[in-house]
Amino acid sequence: MHKAYVFDAYGTLFDVHSAIARQKATIGPKAEAMSETWRTKQIEYTWNTSLMGRWRDFRDLTAAALDTAAALHGGLPEGLRDKLVAAYEELDAYPDVAPALRALRAAGAKTAILSNGSREMLANATRAAGLTDLLDAVISVDEVRIYKTSPRVYALVEATLGVAPGDVAFQSSNRWDVAGAKAFGFDVNWVNRTGKPDEYVDLPPDRVIGSLSELT
Repeated sequence: MHKAYVFDAYGTLFDVHSAIARQKATIGPKAEAMSETWRTKQIEYTWNTSLMGRWRDFRDLTAAALDTAAALHGGLPEGLRDKLVAAYEELDAYPDVAPALRALRAAGAKTAILSNGSREMLANATRAAGLTDLLDAVISVDEVRIYKTSPRVYALVEATLGVAPGDVAFQSSNRWDVAGAKAFGFDVNWVNRTGKPDEYVDLPPDRVIGSLSELT
């Protein structure tokens, strides 16, 4: 057991594709491809913003990424854009999330989120998913105004929870996030639910797991 188990939020605890999936009947056959592009552009915009030394709120980047995805895939029905942006604050949690958090806390470990999401977005998402009482902390990049994979983001864990990097197990489904956390010094679990091929082979995860249930 580690003293603290820290989780990425989007893609790891929350299904980022659930927002568009709820509107699939309205959007039509392009829905899945649009959702993939939305997520790809969202991540791309965080990296570019950080590299330029600028700051833009994650909610704004998420909306901008949706606009690009919609433009690339033929547009959205009128009135749906705002619903999709709002849905990002009420994403579905994966079914393995709550049981894993309960088990870790029962074993005496601290649990926390470390995410690119804004404070308000994360507060809304954890509340909607019923996870608020299962977390000791919800840590946002708002504190340092730069996005992952900056070491300044991962350093927030020690500052917030009072645990050294070597005492932290970090979980993410995003391979680039796994690489960033590993470079920082965390013990890292790559949550590879869909069997994606490995990347960043110079910064391998300590373990590859298919479900958060494997943590306990």
